[in-house]
Amino acid sequence: MPLQSQIEILVRSTEIDVNGHVNNAKYLEYLEWGREDWYERLGLDYETLKRMGFLTVVVHISVDYRREAFQNDRLTIVTVVERVGNTSFVMRQYIDNQHGERVIDAEVVLVTVDPETRRKVRVPDVIRQQAVAASTEG
Repeated sequence: MPLQSQIEILVRSTEIDVNGHVNNAKYLEYLEWGREDWYERLGLDYETLKRMGFLTVVVHISVDYRREAFQNDRLTIVTVVERVGNTSFVMRQYIDNQHGERVIDAEVVLVTVDPETRRKVRVPDVIRQQAVAASTEG
């Protein structure tokens, strides 16, 4: 079964912009929190990644903003690996509000690199297996 991270956050007043809703840039931070949780649940904290000989770098994020989120909303951030290439992989992320309504959909492309040379390396099996498992589900 593929690893799916799911975390819940509460929207704070400092995350609201002049329009009275969550500022669009804050969603990128929320997505990062979701990805970090995914890595930690897989046992891949930053130091472990380095010891294994790779790091991951975000190279592209595509976000569709579906609905506004407001102060005190409870948001659920879901993260899963969707597919894997040779030196890159795609994470699918989405955020729903407390009513089960989709707030955003996102696709994040990450590249695996050697921590010393900063050159691309093959996506390690520990991540590759997450997408293989995801593709065999339903």
